Amino acid sequence: MEKPRRRVYEILDIGRKNDRLSEYADIALITLISLNVLSVIIESVPGIYAEAPLFFNAFEIFSVIVFTIEYLARVWSAPEHPEGKFRHPIKGRLRLMMTPMLLLDLIVILPFYLVFFVQVDLRMLRVLRLLRVFRLTRYSNSMGLLLQVLREEARNIGAALFVLFLLIIIAASMAYLAEHEAQPEAFGSIPAALWWAVVTMTTIGYGDVVPVTVEGRIIGAVIGVISVGMVALPAGLLASGFSEALHRRRMAFERVVGEALDDGIIDSDERVRLRESQVELGLTKDEAEAILRDEYLKMVGTGAIQPPQRPDICPHCGETLPSRRASD
Repeated sequence: MEKPRRRVYEILDIGRKNDRLSEYADIALITLISLNVLSVIIESVPGIYAEAPLFFNAFEIFSVIVFTIEYLARVWSAPEHPEGKFRHPIKGRLRLMMTPMLLLDLIVILPFYLVFFVQVDLRMLRVLRLLRVFRLTRYSNSMGLLLQVLREEARNIGAALFVLFLLIIIAASMAYLAEHEAQPEAFGSIPAALWWAVVTMTTIGYGDVVPVTVEGRIIGAVIGVISVGMVALPAGLLASGFSEALHRRRMAFERVVGEALDDGIIDSDERVRLRESQVELGLTKDEAEAILRDEYLKMVGTGAIQPPQRPDICPHCGETLPSRRASD
């Protein structure tokens, strides 16, 4: 039983290289998710759904069946996960089911089955199907990097948003005191003034509600100046986090390159390892080649490795370069 379960886990393991079936499964699921999102968008065009309702309904049923099988297979193969917390046959599966991605998988398929038990607005169900687009984050290194940065910077971003929330409350309260008599329809209460405070502090400025009193305009000017820095703070934290995460990825790849260049030559197995590391870390081919070249020149410069004695020998694979082979 363990061997089939292990094979199911390997097939559903995202980004597994040298496993054609796993790669085909990734491609098929990415395609199906994309087609589902496209289907929801097309259905919103007046007249299209009415012309082919059977096709759209059949495609929805097929998609839910596939997603359900995938969800159950991931839960069933949870004990094969390399992290020890998922090894227990019951608690491990429950922990996996409570992870964000598995919860999202459940959310996008559960409404389909709820129709058979409770009365649900079908229009709402069609909107919920758009959540399937977030399942693509499982297959995207860039989105994975974003989620990683959000987790790492959650405390700092939360603190910045909390301060911003307090400033919005203060701005709405002060605007209410200054404007509620002059504009009772827009500033009749602090909750009503929150709209102006949010629009002002986010520097959107729709212009539908503006202060007319001297005090209100002074408050608006002060809040506008303060909010320029406060609203930009979460974006700055995200940018800093992205930069740090990318730097760590480059450092990780540099370590792999250093290990491969330890003997001065990169053999076929090491090339495969470098390629897998490049894909896993989300680096482009040009970035990987630039790091490889820089690390090689650095190690040659420090004397850690010796450059090849013959200029017609490739320093990375040890084979004769094509130009020399042709002349021979």
